[in-house]
Amino acid sequence: MNLSRTLATAARVLRQLRHDPRSIALMILVPCVMLFLLRYVFDGSARTFNSIGASLLGIFPLITMFLVTSIATLRERTSGTLERLLALPIGKADVIAGYALAFGALAVVQSVLATALAVWGLGLDVTGSTWLLLLVALLDALLGTALGLFVSAFAASEFQAVQFMPAVIFPQLLLCGLFTARPNMQPILEAISNVLPMSYAVDGMNQVLHHSDITGDFVRDTVIVAGCALLVLTLGAATLRRRTA
Repeated sequence: MNLSRTLATAARVLRQLRHDPRSIALMILVPCVMLFLLRYVFDGSARTFNSIGASLLGIFPLITMFLVTSIATLRERTSGTLERLLALPIGKADVIAGYALAFGALAVVQSVLATALAVWGLGLDVTGSTWLLLLVALLDALLGTALGLFVSAFAASEFQAVQFMPAVIFPQLLLCGLFTARPNMQPILEAISNVLPMSYAVDGMNQVLHHSDITGDFVRDTVIVAGCALLVLTLGAATLRRRTA
């Protein structure tokens, strides 16, 4: 990897996104809107919002970053931009890291706004530190970015990129422990949930929700989520093709 090439790639992606306000709105505003709606769906039961709000604070950024990143990166592939980049003396790792850095910068803004809204705007009652909640939300958004970059290599159109969402995101959403505790699941499903990164994203949020101090489980959860994001980015660099489909 070359730092200057990585930063140049990230700057180019950010310049392009600046001219795409709909994608920026989807990445930054949609998680906040969803949290706002959720709070008032459970207007008569603040306890319910407190029990699932922290989990969804991690899930919503992951989903939106996955969707926008996969489509935006695929657009770069199909337009030939990636092919022209890879014809230059630039490594695949530089390209992937540049994209990850650009979308990661937006993920920071998204996570800060969503966390601030949930805690100070909507009254989410968190036992632990708000900074830890923000850390997990940011890691979840970065994981969504990594997954989006990875699956874009296997889609030939934006429609196909969207089709990956039921295959990649929905099973994790069902098995992450949002609807029922994972130990209460059928043993095979619990075993599957134990290898899905979203399960640890939700667990990390719940650790902050219920514990005032950093626990061993919290450290485990954040390390797993960060490790999965790094692993998926590495796989994305390995599957980066020099020719578009």
